[in-house]
Amino acid sequence: MASNRPAPEAPFMPSQRDSDTFGYGSIRTDEGPFEEWNPTAESLPPVRGRHRVGKQRGGGLARSSTVLGVGVIAAVAGGGMASAQTGKPPVSISMPDLPSVGSLISDEETPQGSATPLSSIGTVADEAEQGSTSDAGEVLRARIMAQVEQQQSQAEDKAAAEAAAKAEKEAKEQAAAAKKEAEEQAAAAKKEAEEEAAKKAEAERLAELATQYALPTSSYTISSTFGQAGAYWSSGQHTGLDFAAPTGTLIKAVHTGTITSAGWDGSYGYKTVLTLDDGTEIWYAHQSSINVSVGQQVNTGDVIGRVGSTGNSTGAHLHLEVHTGGSGTGIDPLAWLQSKGLTV
Repeated sequence: MASNRPAPEAPFMPSQRDSDTFGYGSIRTDEGPFEEWNPTAESLPPVRGRHRVGKQRGGGLARSSTVLGVGVIAAVAGGGMASAQTGKPPVSISMPDLPSVGSLISDEETPQGSATPLSSIGTVADEAEQGSTSDAGEVLRARIMAQVEQQQSQAEDKAAAEAAAKAEKEAKEQAAAAKKEAEEQAAAAKKEAEEEAAKKAEAERLAELATQYALPTSSYTISSTFGQAGAYWSSGQHTGLDFAAPTGTLIKAVHTGTITSAGWDGSYGYKTVLTLDDGTEIWYAHQSSINVSVGQQVNTGDVIGRVGSTGNSTGAHLHLEVHTGGSGTGIDPLAWLQSKGLTV
């Protein structure tokens, strides 16, 4: 710090400009004469050290420099007025090492340590903060969009995988159904072919048998069937198959065999029994006449008698019964004849 020398005493006459500067409004003469002190470059030492005050570029004073300058001027003015009123000798004022007033308002120097004017610091900070916020928002938006795209891609991949799995499953099901249908069709075709082959074989067998078997008579009409119920039969039902034909119609051997019975048999009238090689017995009843004798060997189609109406009969017909196995039990003659390839 340096001490200023006492200002020389001189009458002080405030001017209109000074009153405007310090805000007194008008010239007052009742306060007595004042000494005017104007600091000069010689009275103030140069600025040293950390007390140097920087100035704002662009012509404006820094806030700290402006306040300090006004305070110095007010203090100097107050000290001078106090000295003039009391009549005491002037007191020296100790001033800090400050630059001259002219240097405070100079545009030539720029404060060290900062290249940004004080008046624009807030704006720069706001712009920096706004830019930082904008950048952070853009980063957050980009991250959210990336997450949305990733989730959408995952959803699409999942949907595609599910669709592919569903299509594969449906394809497998369709293939299995087609395979099953093909197998069923093949099995049905095979079964049909087997049935056709069996029918053909049976037809061939029957055709061969038909050459070995013959119908018992011709020019006939089936008048009663096996098992038919009625009061005409003592057992309550018919035990054979009736071939209605004119009296005298020829009766033939249905197959090669031996005559084991020939003659009258009560309600059967004249009856002949032909026993085949397998033991099956063929009974011919109600004949008008018999042309064979017991023990005689006959072949298929040989005449053994004639149609009549003897015994318990209501008209000319051949009553035919078939008994198998020597048990005497009768079976349906129609089915037996058909099993031999004969069409009745």
